[in-house]
Amino acid sequence: MTTQPRQTVDDLTTVDLTDPQTFLDVDMPALWRRFRTEQPVFRHRPTGRGPGFWVISTYDDVVTLYRDNKRFTSERGNVLATLLQGEDSASRKMLAVTDGTRHREIRNLMLKSFSPRVLEPVVEGVHRRTRALVAETLDRGRLDFVTDVADHIPINTIGDLMDIPLEDREQLVAWNTMTLSRHSADDSEMEELLARNEILLYFSDLAACRRRHPGDDVISALATATVDGEPLSEDEIVFNCYSLILGGDESSRMSSAGGLIALAEHPEQWKALKTGTVDVDSATEEVLRWTTPAMHFGRRALVDVPLREHTIKAGDVVSLWNSSANFDETVFTDPDVFDLARTPNKHVAFGHGPHFCLGAFLGRVHVNAMLDALRAQVADIRLEGPPQRLYSNFVNGYSGLPVSLTAERAVEGSAV
Repeated sequence: MTTQPRQTVDDLTTVDLTDPQTFLDVDMPALWRRFRTEQPVFRHRPTGRGPGFWVISTYDDVVTLYRDNKRFTSERGNVLATLLQGEDSASRKMLAVTDGTRHREIRNLMLKSFSPRVLEPVVEGVHRRTRALVAETLDRGRLDFVTDVADHIPINTIGDLMDIPLEDREQLVAWNTMTLSRHSADDSEMEELLARNEILLYFSDLAACRRRHPGDDVISALATATVDGEPLSEDEIVFNCYSLILGGDESSRMSSAGGLIALAEHPEQWKALKTGTVDVDSATEEVLRWTTPAMHFGRRALVDVPLREHTIKAGDVVSLWNSSANFDETVFTDPDVFDLARTPNKHVAFGHGPHFCLGAFLGRVHVNAMLDALRAQVADIRLEGPPQRLYSNFVNGYSGLPVSLTAERAVEGSAV
C-alpha cells in the first residue's frame, strides 16, 4: 500500500476485477470500502476472461464462506484465473484444490513436515541466513530489495526442506513469479502456462529420483508416503511439490517487500520497532495484514446458498477478497493505519478454515526474521524510486524495489 495517486471508481458495475491492470490503476482501498459499505455481496459482470461471479468483501462473510466446505468446493479451482475457465488441471491432485476425505488424508501427511514442532530447528537457520543477507547488502548502498534480499530467504528455506539443489533455486523463483503474476502487461499468459509446466516437469524428475533414493526431505516424504497402504499418485506428488514451492516462497517474499515500504513510509512505526516499543511478533502480524500478498481465493457453490439479500446459485463462482476483509472497519480499529502494535489482529492473510495455509508458520518465521534483522542492523530505510508492482489480480507484490539501507553503527563489525 503505497501513496501513489490512483483512480477512483464512480460506478461499481464498471469495475473489472479479472483485469490485473485494475489493481495498478485504481485506488483499491477506497474501492473495497465502497464494496463493503454499498455492495458487500456483489455480482460481478461477465468479462472477456469468463462468466460473472460473486465478490465477497466483508470480513465476516469471507470467514463464513472459508469455513463452509459443505456448500462450497475448491475442487474446480481456488483462484479466479482457473475458476473462470471452469476447472483446475490440478483438481483432486493438489491439496489446495482437493476437498473431503482425501484433503484430510494428504493434509495430515504433509503436516508432519510443516508443523511448528518439526520446523522449530529451522527457525534459527532462517534468522541466521536473513541477518547475514541484510549485513551483506549494507555494503552496497543502493540496492533492489526484492531481487537482492527478499527473493533469497524463503526459497532457500523451502529449498532446504525439499532438498532442492542450490543451483536450481534462482530459476524456481523466476518460474514462481511468472506462474502467479506477471511483471507487466507485456508478459503473455502463455508464459505463465509455460512456467507452470516447467515447475511440474522439474518436480516430476526430482520426485522420481527421491523415490529411488529417498532422503530426509519433504519430497522424499511425499514420494514414499502411503495412505491406507497405497502410495500417492505421480500427479499428487508432483502437484503438491508445486504447491509447496509456490506457497512457501511467494507470500513471504511479497510481505517482506511490502513491509519494508510500509516501514519507510511510516517513520514513527519504524522508530517504534527500532526502540522496542513494539515487539517483532505483533509487527509481523501487522505486516502480514497490511500487505495481504494473496488478494483473493475462490470457491464454487455446490448448492443454492442465501447470503444477505442474495442467493448464490449452485455452480456460481465466489471470490473471497482477503485484501478487503483485512481492512474491514467492523473488525479492525482504524484499519487504514499501519500499527505494528495492533491487537487483536485476526487477519486472513493465510486464508481461513479447512484450507488454511499449510505454510503459515513458516511464512510468519520469514517475515519475523526480516523485521528482526532490519531492526537490529539497519539505522535508516530510504526508498530510492517507485516500487515496481506485479501485474496480477491475485498476488499483491513487487518485482522491483530500489532502496538504500544505512547500517546501524552499534552493530558494525559484529558477527551475523
